[in-house]
Amino acid sequence: MDRRHFVAGSAAAAAALTVRPSFGQDAYPSHAITFINPFPPGGAADVVGRPLTAALEPIIKQPCVIETKAGAAGQVGGQVAASAKPDGYTLLIHIVSISGFAEVDKLFGRTPKFTRADFIPIARLTAGPMVLVVNDQQPYKNIKELVEDAKKNPDKLIFSSSGLYGALHLPTALFMKAAGIKMKHLPTNGGGPALTAILGNNAQVLVSSIAAASAQVKAGKLKALACFGNKRAAAMPDVPTLKESGYDVEFSLWVGVFAPKGTPAPIVKTLGDNIKKAADTDQFKTAIKNLGDEVAYLDSAGFAKFWDEDAKRVEAAVQSIGRVQG
Repeated sequence: MDRRHFVAGSAAAAAALTVRPSFGQDAYPSHAITFINPFPPGGAADVVGRPLTAALEPIIKQPCVIETKAGAAGQVGGQVAASAKPDGYTLLIHIVSISGFAEVDKLFGRTPKFTRADFIPIARLTAGPMVLVVNDQQPYKNIKELVEDAKKNPDKLIFSSSGLYGALHLPTALFMKAAGIKMKHLPTNGGGPALTAILGNNAQVLVSSIAAASAQVKAGKLKALACFGNKRAAAMPDVPTLKESGYDVEFSLWVGVFAPKGTPAPIVKTLGDNIKKAADTDQFKTAIKNLGDEVAYLDSAGFAKFWDEDAKRVEAAVQSIGRVQG
């Protein structure tokens, strides 16, 4: 081989080596995406997350797997997602309570397990007021009757929740403070178990997302007494707000998708674009409507702005409640 052929051959080989990695890199997503659900089945993250992943799979042409990592009112799953490899293949579906965990840790003098800075907000899916329900064994026709009974009989009623300082505990505590009543707390490890507790009369009162409670309200097993919105919920137009009843309390529950910090911007954009397509499908909208909830989509930038403001309200609620043990 003469020198010219050798140099040309060497140059071609070098070019091939340079190009090859770009062909070897798989376009995102190239395999299944795991969505961490930090609560047991039946809660808001679960009932919204499942129709989302069902609508997303045919769009990205990859499996979307929901993996339950429940515990500590949603903190366990949050930790798992925060420490996951930031490659777009492990995401987190979480709710409003994610905003208050660091504040709770500070309240008790603990080092926060994670903060909001550990996540990139990808999309908000739903948002709506909480609803206070009692089971069908309770005599109360309205919220005033419940308050009157609770004042006469402190700690007689038991309320269930998804855990201390969780999304169901915070609004209940704010309501009790505004109404001047005391009820016993039965913390569970998620909205699903909290719902099971009230259906079995292990608890009599529950503040829940409309999405998680609506089926049981329609079935007559639960009775909705008040909503926590600034106006009546479209899914429950006959249920008055707490403000209408004289209690200055508002609290909304939203469901959103997050990625671990450090996830590359192009992957964040791809995720956001595809999740928006899924949220816009009739399949997803119908599923959410059937839950009695509403799609309230925000893209990454809009969600980040909303989250900053909403977190201030959640942190203020934690501070207002103060240190409680159960």
